[in-house]
Amino acid sequence: MKKQKICFVTGTRAEYGLLYWLMKGVQKEPTLQLQVIATGMHCSPEFGLTYKEIEKDGFYIDKKVEMILSADTPSSIAKSTGVGLIGFSDAYTDLEPDVIIVLGDRYELLAASTTALFFRIPVGHIHGGETTEGAFDEAIRHSISKIAWWHFVAAEEYKNRVIQLGEDPKRVFLVGGMGVDGIKKMPLLKQNKLEESIDFNFGQKNLLVTYHPVTLENNSTEIQIQELLKSLGELVDTKIIFTRPNSDTNGRIINKYIDNFVNNHPQSSIAFTNMGQKNYLSTLQFVDAVVGNSSSGLLEAPTFKIGTVNIGDRQKGRLKSESVIDCKVNKESILKAISTIYSATFQKKLKSAKNPYGEGSGSEKIINVLKSKSLPSELKKIFYNL
Repeated sequence: MKKQKICFVTGTRAEYGLLYWLMKGVQKEPTLQLQVIATGMHCSPEFGLTYKEIEKDGFYIDKKVEMILSADTPSSIAKSTGVGLIGFSDAYTDLEPDVIIVLGDRYELLAASTTALFFRIPVGHIHGGETTEGAFDEAIRHSISKIAWWHFVAAEEYKNRVIQLGEDPKRVFLVGGMGVDGIKKMPLLKQNKLEESIDFNFGQKNLLVTYHPVTLENNSTEIQIQELLKSLGELVDTKIIFTRPNSDTNGRIINKYIDNFVNNHPQSSIAFTNMGQKNYLSTLQFVDAVVGNSSSGLLEAPTFKIGTVNIGDRQKGRLKSESVIDCKVNKESILKAISTIYSATFQKKLKSAKNPYGEGSGSEKIINVLKSKSLPSELKKIFYNL
C-alpha cells in the first residue's frame, strides 16, 4: 500500500515547537510518510539557522526554501512572500506531496498554501478561526482557511468561525491547542539544569518577555518597545528573560532596544534569539508571568498556572483564560498589570484558572483524521451557508 506523503512546512522556531509532536506521530505511523520543508527564519543566520534544531530532533529536512530578505520593511516582507512562491513551486514539483500541513498565520505559510492551491494539493490548516485584530496575521490566517481542505481548530468558537467563512463542518475538527500537547509530553528540566542550559540564574521574581511588532499599526513599534522597557527598568529584584521577535515588519527595531536594555542590565536580564522548545517550556515553570504580546501567553502559560500581562491589541479577539491581564501600551498601565500579578487576590485566582485551549492530545486527533479520511480527488468546495 502506497504511503500518503504528509509534508510539513515550518518557518519559525515557535511554530515548529507546536508541530513537533505531530511530526513525531506522523514519522512513526506506518501508513504515512513524513516530509519536511524548512523555510523562513529556520534558514536565516540572523535568526539562528534553526533548521539545525529540527535535524537534531531526528527529522530529515527534504527541502529548504530560503525566502527572507535582509530587511524588515513592508516591501521586503512582500518580496519575501514572492520569493517563497517560487521556492515552494520547486519544492512541491520535486517532492510531490499528497497533503501540506501548516500551522498558524505567517506570510511564509501564505506562500506555501497559495502554491499548494495552484498545485491542487490539499492543505491541512492548524489553529485557524482565531482572531488577532492588531496584526496582518489575521487576514493571512483567514486566507489560509479558505485555501485549506481540512481545518484543525483549537476551540469551539474557532470551529464556528471557520464554518462562518463558508467551510463545510465535516472538514472542521476540534483538536485543541497544540501548545498544550508539548507541555503534557515534553520532559521538562528542573531549575538547576535549566539555569545551566541557558546560563542564567533565576531570582526572587522572574518574568519572561516577548514583544512582537503590531503590524497593522502605523509607526508605533519604537514607541511601544520603549514604553515596555521603561516599565521593566523600574522593577526591583526582578530577573527578565527576553525572547526576540519573529522576522516581521520592524522586528529589528525591537531587537535593537532589547539588546541595549540587556547591555545596561547584564546581571538581571538576558535575551535569546532561539531558546529551544524544551528550554522555553521549562522556563514557564519558574517565572511569575509572561509579559508582552505573544500568543504563548494565551495558549501555553495558563497551563502552568502563571499570569500573563497581554499588552496592546496584537492578540485582541483571542480566547483568554482568567490568568490573562490586558493592558494598554504605556508605562503606567504595564506596571499596574505587573503589580496585579503579584497580588494575593490574583494569585488565588490563578489556582482555579483553566486553559481554554484544552488538555492536549491534539496530535493524535489530527493523525486519526489523516489516516481515516480519503484524499479528495478534486479540491472543489461548496460555500457552506449558515
